[in-house]
Amino acid sequence: ERIADKLGYIGTLGVEFFVCRGELVVNEMAPRPHNSGHHTIDACDASQYEQQVRALCGLPLATPRQHSAAVMVNLLGELWYEDGKGHGAYREPEWSLLHAVPGLRLHLYGKHHARPGRKMGHFVVTGDEAEVVLERALAARAAIGIRDE
Repeated sequence: ERIADKLGYIGTLGVEFFVCRGELVVNEMAPRPHNSGHHTIDACDASQYEQQVRALCGLPLATPRQHSAAVMVNLLGELWYEDGKGHGAYREPEWSLLHAVPGLRLHLYGKHHARPGRKMGHFVVTGDEAEVVLERALAARAAIGIRDE
């Protein structure tokens, strides 16, 4: 907040954090809505995009409130390849597997070409209980071939 005040910044300021070895570390600051906040579209009363418009138009900001537990999963370009690593035949992932998951919303960005590491979209799973939401999100990842290496 002090940095934004000193810069005279108006708008959404995305701050991406990681927990490393038990300590909170700032990875980046972005003067715009940020990928790490995309879950706000589905899980909050006002998304980061609505707040950005409100701020830039001089409107009162909405009170931030998350109405649902949420887990967001990024969809990277390697998912569009047969081997799941960016090699082999180019193919569209089987989205129907995601549409079968309760509380899941799929957001594809409409980019024309997938390549490894490129963010092509994301999905958010919402619900009442964080444990159930996490379980569904992990199962959805596995169903479309996202593996932890």
